[in-house]
Amino acid sequence: MEWHSPSPALTGAQGGRTLVDAYDHARDVATLSIVERDGVASLERSSVGRRGDGLRRRLDGGIDALRKDAPRSGRPATVTAEVESRVVQATLHDRPINATHWSTRTLAEHLGVGATTIRRVWQSNGLKPHLSRSFKLSRDPRFEDKLLDVVGLYLNPPEHALVLSCDEKSQIQALNRTQPGLPLKAGRAGTVTHDYKRHGTTTLFAALNTLDGSVISMCQPRHRHSEWLKFLRLIDRRTPKHLSLHLIVDNYATHKHPDVQKWLAKHPRFVMHFTPTSASWLNMVERFFRDITDKRIRRDSFTSVAELELAIDLYVAHHNIDPKPFIWTARASDILAKVTRAKTALAAVVG
Repeated sequence: MEWHSPSPALTGAQGGRTLVDAYDHARDVATLSIVERDGVASLERSSVGRRGDGLRRRLDGGIDALRKDAPRSGRPATVTAEVESRVVQATLHDRPINATHWSTRTLAEHLGVGATTIRRVWQSNGLKPHLSRSFKLSRDPRFEDKLLDVVGLYLNPPEHALVLSCDEKSQIQALNRTQPGLPLKAGRAGTVTHDYKRHGTTTLFAALNTLDGSVISMCQPRHRHSEWLKFLRLIDRRTPKHLSLHLIVDNYATHKHPDVQKWLAKHPRFVMHFTPTSASWLNMVERFFRDITDKRIRRDSFTSVAELELAIDLYVAHHNIDPKPFIWTARASDILAKVTRAKTALAAVVG
């Protein structure tokens, strides 16, 4: 007997899904044939069961009839439209005397209804008083110009040039936990003690190549203009001489120091691009800083600054073996539209 490998379309989870779809399609065809032959009423006598109920609703009301459940038997809903309106109104416009937001129990006591009722109304209306999100709108008068400049570098980088996203991650602490943490095991997360001993700090200077994701880095005890100049010289040595360098930096005074300006004037291949004030999210290297913090620094224990810096250097070296670039997708016009909506909403709240 000759064996043949199964069709790629029918292997694994995808194959299982294909077979199920084919089976469902066959049942639909059989059901429709019953309808055509004996009428819709015949579905009640057919063997298609509840599937016939759904098909009957689709035949009667179209796709819109299937977007919500059909009425069912049982006890009538106890949350009336009036109660729901009171809950929503109080959640959005009232505030407890001794708190910043309502909980299900405090609002239930305030309105004289059950906590379960509050929870159901919140869920059905997408209300989550216990959550809040931070935001910051830049007040930079040249926000739009700087935004267009930086996003343009991400989406349309210049030819014969490198775009480097640069910044400092300052005050990285060498924290030594007072006791060894318990390891991860089934049913229990790994642990670290909440207290620690400080052994000093370091500052990580990093330049992220937006094209290939590689990183040029350096650790220094401080982050003054003299350390920034050292980092610029390192970038100059580590990059091809025939390429222009477009550096995206924030508005930290170190980057604009007179000594830095003199050095840049002597090295014209360095072109500085400043992000708007209060817009660190626009600097792509911040994404790398988040990764190294989450993956290497936060949960470890260091007995000295030298040990911390070694861990950082090894992380960067390993990252550069097979770097992956971060892909910027947001268009400047979309960001400006979102900022405009935020300013309009904020103006309405402030009045």
